[in-house]
Amino acid sequence: MTRARLDKLFTVLLAGVLAGLALAVAALPAALVFGIGFSTLAAPYSELPNTLRTPPTPQRSNLYANDGTTLITSFYQEDRVDVPLAEVAPVMAQAVIAAEDARFHEHSGVDLRGVVRAFTVNQGSGETRQGASTLTMQYVRNVLSNDPRLSERQRTAATELTTARKIQEMRYALALERELTKDEILARYLNIAYFGAGAYGVAAASRRYFSKPPAELTLAEAALLAGLVRSPHTDDPINGDADAALARRTYVLDRLVESGQVPAEAAERAKAEQLKLRPSQTPNDCSGVPAEHSDWGFFCDWFTRWWNAQPAFGATVDERQLLLRRGGFSIVSSLDPAVQRATTEQVRRIYSVEDRWAAPTAVVQPGTGRVLALAVNRNYGVADNPAGQKNHPNTVNQLVAGGGAIEGYQAGSTFKLFTMLAALESGLPLSTEFDAPDRIVTNYSASGSASCDGYWCPRNASGSMDGEHTMWTAFGESVNTYFAWLTERVGADRVVEMAERLGIVFRSQDDAQLARHGAREWGPFTLGVSATTPLDLAGAYAAVAAEGSWCAPLPVVSITDAADRPVAAGRPDCRQAVDVDVARAAADAARCPVGDQSMYRECDRGTAEGLRRQVGRPVAGKTGSSDGYATETVVAFTPQLAVASIAANPDDPRDAVGQRVQGKLVEAVGEVLAFALRDEPVRDFVPPSETTAFRFSGTRTGN
Repeated sequence: MTRARLDKLFTVLLAGVLAGLALAVAALPAALVFGIGFSTLAAPYSELPNTLRTPPTPQRSNLYANDGTTLITSFYQEDRVDVPLAEVAPVMAQAVIAAEDARFHEHSGVDLRGVVRAFTVNQGSGETRQGASTLTMQYVRNVLSNDPRLSERQRTAATELTTARKIQEMRYALALERELTKDEILARYLNIAYFGAGAYGVAAASRRYFSKPPAELTLAEAALLAGLVRSPHTDDPINGDADAALARRTYVLDRLVESGQVPAEAAERAKAEQLKLRPSQTPNDCSGVPAEHSDWGFFCDWFTRWWNAQPAFGATVDERQLLLRRGGFSIVSSLDPAVQRATTEQVRRIYSVEDRWAAPTAVVQPGTGRVLALAVNRNYGVADNPAGQKNHPNTVNQLVAGGGAIEGYQAGSTFKLFTMLAALESGLPLSTEFDAPDRIVTNYSASGSASCDGYWCPRNASGSMDGEHTMWTAFGESVNTYFAWLTERVGADRVVEMAERLGIVFRSQDDAQLARHGAREWGPFTLGVSATTPLDLAGAYAAVAAEGSWCAPLPVVSITDAADRPVAAGRPDCRQAVDVDVARAAADAARCPVGDQSMYRECDRGTAEGLRRQVGRPVAGKTGSSDGYATETVVAFTPQLAVASIAANPDDPRDAVGQRVQGKLVEAVGEVLAFALRDEPVRDFVPPSETTAFRFSGTRTGN
């Protein structure tokens, strides 16, 4: 039912209630009418619903890059962002008053003369020509009909067309006018009104129709928008009747002239203007990320998953999503557009978007957990793929951070870090020696090709690795038998627990089952047989870079609500996961694989020796290959940044990427580190104590 028909029905219903009052006071001054006639109708302000006193107008939330200005996307049910009246062109305010409530500044919330006049005119003409609601009453109706705390049935009841409901609306309007200034009411009205084409509030409408802020609206533009409020669904000039919109514009301009607010000549010039729309659509959700930055979609997707996991935003995922889309948050994300671009370029040099293989890569800041980039050689989107190609070239599956259908990828020897940390924490020093054979038979039960008479018996990748090793040289050369032996010494369950402590999530049901019920026998865990993601892995190595402080991966720098108040959920969530000296020792050994040198000059050879030269500053890290080179992994870090990249086929883990891609991964990770740290000072790692490096000691814990 249209707004005009509702007003006509209302005037018929209300006429009987007000007729006696109207006749009795017709000869009295307006002030006396309001003073006597309406004083008994007004509700105390304290009895007003909280919705009216503090209107919960749904507002869109905006997600920005880490510069605070580059818009990634928005989230909304209704495209609205509240603005103060000072940020609205005066002619816009004048136009709305002229179109909807010419006596706005004269009445006290309810215009009795307007009600009687509307009833008389409409009855006499046989058609609806005038409405009865004031701006204040319209505002009340809009708030009640949009109250998110009410059910659909309650919202309908709050705005149903009955005399009792209309009188209650009047009572609320009178109470509001006693407590709020006219400008405050007008500002609230302008921010809640619907202008058609999906635009709620004057700021969204100004952007939707003219691609400009409301402060810059011209007379013709303001008159057009003001005219839409009466019938936004039918008069919308983008999707509806442009001629009707222009006719309403003329009506508003005539009312502005009648009220003396606009000279007749100016109104005539505005009437003569052609309809000059410059439509723009506010992006909504991760599918609305700009097409030229489709790679941002994976970060956006991970942000929404992070938001959905935060209890601070509601008890359920549905509640958290509703708050995101109605709460008017300004979210400055941790995404660095320059680092994201550089990471994406490097990833696509390894594999194209059309390639079945992928190289998901994450960039994490130690000490905060903030994620600067999530890149993969895929287009984020739901466009169809060729037959048989599930995740390429288009996908919305979270290939970098995991979740949903993505359990992760085996990261090979990068998991040796957790064995080394568990050993250091147990009191074993970096200098712990073992004469590592080509193959070792362990006490862990196993079957298949890795079994020797029912026991797990891994071997080294090369015969040249045989011989005496310390943690420095074994980590540098990635000696499998050394770490199998070390796992037996400290206990596989302690290695698994260390990985979980540093943020490794077991998304695979089989992995989770082993971690929960079979960790003591999970010796192969040290060789990275559990699925993980680049984000989890980068976060774990970032904890070592931050001297044992593990921070939950974080997609934001700051969050402020609609009232510009900071939200605590946007702050880093960090804890000391391992002892500082233990972390320093692990970082010292991690310099060996990448061509750097430990503080005690104990590094010999490494699996990615060119990385130190490429980055041009102190660096640490690890490479990893899963069985049969099904996946290849590279992680590198400095005290300021950690990068992890995994090459795999997300659709078929048996489709081996081959060993040769590891060199490309090393180069790509090095390029990302060098670029991201180009303006940062060179920082060195802090050396571990001589005790942790060379002497057996008691258990060390960072918890």
